[in-house]
Amino acid sequence: LWIEAALDASETDPTLNLWLWNGTPSEVLARFLERTGHPKLPPRWIFRPWMSGNEWNSQARVMEEVERSRREGIPVGVVVIEAWSDETTFVAFRDAQYSVHTDGAPHRLADFRYPADGAWPDPQGLVDELHSRGIKLLLWQIPLLKSRPAPGSQAAYDQETLVSRSYAVREANGRPYRNRGSWFPGALMPDFTSAAAREWWLAKRRYLVDELGVDGFKTDGGEHAWGDDLRYADGSYGDAANNHYPVAYAAAYHELLASSGREGITFSRAGFTGSAAYPCYWAGDEDSTWEAFRASIIAGLTAGASGIFFWGWDIAGFSGEIPSAELYLRAAAMACFCPIMQYHSEFNHHRQPSRDRTPWNIAARTGNPQVLPIYRRFAKLREAVVPYLSEQAALSVNTSKPLMRALFFDAPNDPEIWNWPYEYFLGDDVLVAPVTEPRVVSSRIYLPRDEWIDAWTGETHRGPMVVTRRAPLEEIAVYVRSHRAADLMLSL
Repeated sequence: LWIEAALDASETDPTLNLWLWNGTPSEVLARFLERTGHPKLPPRWIFRPWMSGNEWNSQARVMEEVERSRREGIPVGVVVIEAWSDETTFVAFRDAQYSVHTDGAPHRLADFRYPADGAWPDPQGLVDELHSRGIKLLLWQIPLLKSRPAPGSQAAYDQETLVSRSYAVREANGRPYRNRGSWFPGALMPDFTSAAAREWWLAKRRYLVDELGVDGFKTDGGEHAWGDDLRYADGSYGDAANNHYPVAYAAAYHELLASSGREGITFSRAGFTGSAAYPCYWAGDEDSTWEAFRASIIAGLTAGASGIFFWGWDIAGFSGEIPSAELYLRAAAMACFCPIMQYHSEFNHHRQPSRDRTPWNIAARTGNPQVLPIYRRFAKLREAVVPYLSEQAALSVNTSKPLMRALFFDAPNDPEIWNWPYEYFLGDDVLVAPVTEPRVVSSRIYLPRDEWIDAWTGETHRGPMVVTRRAPLEEIAVYVRSHRAADLMLSL
């Protein structure tokens, strides 16, 4: 091991604490999590299919997509709405009318009026309708107050409050830190190490949970703390504390949800040591390429080995042009057998043709009639697998074995596993081997030591061995340990 540590100029007698653990991969991970924070068991509903699109920026559009899912017979368990807020306060629904609180005090639901011709005429009705359909709702967040263009109305007073009360992260000269990145440049950033700042920030969002009934937040961003010179309320400096910022950010929102008595989650992109305690996470903004698909699988396995057990990604990519029908369906098959199954797409200024990653848009854009029935099959299969995922999630938390995990967790002494980097275990009893290349008609799968049942055909194999099977688009290679075949084969 080669280890380097940066020192402050004032350090004349530095001490570096280094922690190393021996044992099996799960034993090492358990010791690591004991020191940094154990994963919490998320609610069962996270394992149902998710849907999202960055251009779903009105109540009518969200319900249109939800209703289309119903008509297509595609189950939905979670809706994530990114473009809901005014994007200055990240607190009020766009078009909401309300009196400005010049002291930066929080609003309650009754303080807002929603015009009938506005983008969100009835947020409460939206939440209630989704809940009546058995669908949970997450709203997008960002830990910044935008400065460009110059804020007005409530956003201006919120910035004034953040500065005057010293609720913002500061620079070495004591001035409020302004985001140095290209995303929301110049924005102010709340200091979650300050109890007062954290309480103020969360209080402004409390009505969304307490009164509106939102089930969680997509806690995007978190990586905006740039510079060793930054100063935090707890006395820490940027060189040591910047990487912990996304951990404190997610922790704050979990604090809000817990204090409201809700079994909610965050869905974060940025993280660091300690993030495992605040599920859930996704892989970030990938392009729709086979290379990105393979990288996402590796990201999920690496996340699991780092303690991030409840992880997902944007099926077949989020950015740029839509994926091919083949890539979309191979990715959907893999997502069906990973901790979180969700599709999402970036903002494209509502230009046509649409870049939504809904199965009906992919079907229409590619002209491939297989997309909808095959995606429907995997979404329904996902619903059938929820009991297994929920059972195995509890075991993962208790045993420190990732829900989606690389083969070395269960076969650490088998040298052959390193030749199969895209295979993984899903819980204790399922092995998954996605197709990660185009135009594949048959695939080779490595089965570690044990007796395995092909979940689709019922064929039995005794590992260690390599098997070859057909690879139709409507299937993914899934093998079940023989002692669980009786119940898991029924699901598949």
